[in-house]
Amino acid sequence: MGEGRMATRDWGLLVLLSLLWGAAFILTEVALRDLPPFTVVLGRIGLAALALNLFLLARGRRLPFEPRLWAAFFVMGALNNVLPFSLIVSGQVTIDGGLAAVLNATTPLFSLLIGHFVTRDERLNWHRSLGIALGILGVVILTGPQALRGLGAVAIGQVLVLGAALSYACAAVFGRRFAGRPPVVVAGGQLTASTLLILPLALFLDRPWTLAPGTATWAALFALAVFGTAAAYVIYFRVLASAGATNLMLVTLMIPVSALALGMALLGERPAVGDWAGAACILGGLLVIDGRCFTWRPGALRGRRP
Repeated sequence: MGEGRMATRDWGLLVLLSLLWGAAFILTEVALRDLPPFTVVLGRIGLAALALNLFLLARGRRLPFEPRLWAAFFVMGALNNVLPFSLIVSGQVTIDGGLAAVLNATTPLFSLLIGHFVTRDERLNWHRSLGIALGILGVVILTGPQALRGLGAVAIGQVLVLGAALSYACAAVFGRRFAGRPPVVVAGGQLTASTLLILPLALFLDRPWTLAPGTATWAALFALAVFGTAAAYVIYFRVLASAGATNLMLVTLMIPVSALALGMALLGERPAVGDWAGAACILGGLLVIDGRCFTWRPGALRGRRP
C-alpha cells in the first residue's frame, strides 16, 4: 500500500464502486419520498449489516469478538458513516445538491494532506495535487458554475459538508489499520457498529414505527443496502488495503461521471457539451494522478514488430 500508481484491478474496482455509489443517489431519492433522512440512513446501514452478517454465517464464519477491534469498528463507523451522513443531510438544508457535490469532491485533497503528515507511504507530490485539482474542476463543470453560487459566504451548510469530506478522509486513513483482515469482515464490523450508533438518533428524531413506506420504497432501500452499501464497502476496504487512502478517495471524483453514465444508460438522458467537458476534465485528472502518462517514452516501442 503506498503512493505509487494503482494496479489495473484497483482502477476497475474503483470504477465499480463509483457506479454503486452513483446509483445509490438515485435509490436514496426514491427512499426519501416516504421516509425521513435518518430512517433512510438507519435502513441502509442496518440492512447492509444484516446482509453481511448472514453472509458470514452462511460461510461458517462470524465477526470476531475482540474489544480493541470493536473499538476500531466504532471509530470507523462514526467517521465513515454516522458523522458524514448526518453532516451532509444537515448541510443540504441550506445549500443545494450541486454545491454539496463540489464540496464533497474535496475529500481526496483532505486525504492527500492527512496522508502526507500522518503516514510514511502516501506523500504529497505535484502530479497527485494537479490531478485532484483537475478533478475538482471537472466536478464544478459537471454540476454547473451556478452550483458555486454563495460559495465563500458564511454559511453553516458549506462548513457541514466540508466537515463530512474531512470525516471521510480521516476514515480512509484510519481504516489502514484493518489491512490484512478480510474486507467482508471489516465491512460487516463497521456497518454493525454504525447501526448501533445511528439507531438511537433515528428512533428519537424520526419515530420510524409510525411510518408506512410503500413497496417501491422498500425495494429501493433493499437495493441501497445490499448493493450501494454492503457490496460497496467490501470493495472499499479491498481497494483501501491494496491502493491506499488517497487513491481510494478518488472515487468522490468519479461518482459524478458514473451518475452521468447511469443517466444515459437507464434514463435516456442526453448530456450537454458542458457535461462531456466536465467528464473529460475528471478523467484527465485521474490520468495525471495515475502517473503512467509521465513515464511513457516514445522509444519504448522501438524495435517492436507488428
